[in-house]
Amino acid sequence: MPSHSPDVIAIIPARYQSNRFPGKPLANLAGKPMIQHVVERARGVALLSRVVVATDDERIAQCVAGFGGEYVMTRSNHVSGSDRLAEAAELLRISEHDVVVNIQGDQPLFPAEVIHQVAQPLLDDPALPMSTLIYRIRRPEEIDDPNHVKTVFDRDYNALYFSRSPIPFQRNPEEQSRPTYYKHLGFYAYRKGFLLSFVALPEGEWERFEKLEQLRALEYGYKIKLVITEHDSIEVDTPEELARAERFLATGR
Repeated sequence: MPSHSPDVIAIIPARYQSNRFPGKPLANLAGKPMIQHVVERARGVALLSRVVVATDDERIAQCVAGFGGEYVMTRSNHVSGSDRLAEAAELLRISEHDVVVNIQGDQPLFPAEVIHQVAQPLLDDPALPMSTLIYRIRRPEEIDDPNHVKTVFDRDYNALYFSRSPIPFQRNPEEQSRPTYYKHLGFYAYRKGFLLSFVALPEGEWERFEKLEQLRALEYGYKIKLVITEHDSIEVDTPEELARAERFLATGR
């Protein structure tokens, strides 16, 4: 193991093609491209030694260069964000023991604290391969929404399973108490060496059905440390959600 503390590097995967919102990273949000908001927020996190956009699109690359950001060009045929992340980590020659934080390019409003929260478990435990954030669901409509991924965990906050279905299932609905549901937020931290091993694994059985690549790590026996955060995240997947983010920037609500 290295004698010095690992560096923490943020990589922001950004694709131009999106089924629901083509060109999403370049969408105008309060006078700036959305990707610029993400990069500027990440640059404001003291823990991060480097912030790099990973893209396969020249338009996004030129946009990032235009506001003084760093980017790396990756292949266009990646099937997942983790694959793009791993290629970028290799191209950037990141050390095996350094921590790579995956920040989604469609989350322009995240607070700096969430980056510290997701990276800290890997800084505290050199043997830990990856960590991610979860949030206690407050809005009941999210429980049955398959776009909000639910999770359950053991008493040490290691993930047991992720699902698009509500988990746990309440067998006796007449009971007074209700389960507490937690949803997964799309911030990951990986040990760089594990990230390369992870993307080399064959697709998992449960991953294939749920379309959740973090299940591959669990199926092959790797731990995923969960951190409960008090910060929900606004993901911009549609023009309507872009308008919601614009309102949040204008009003703080």
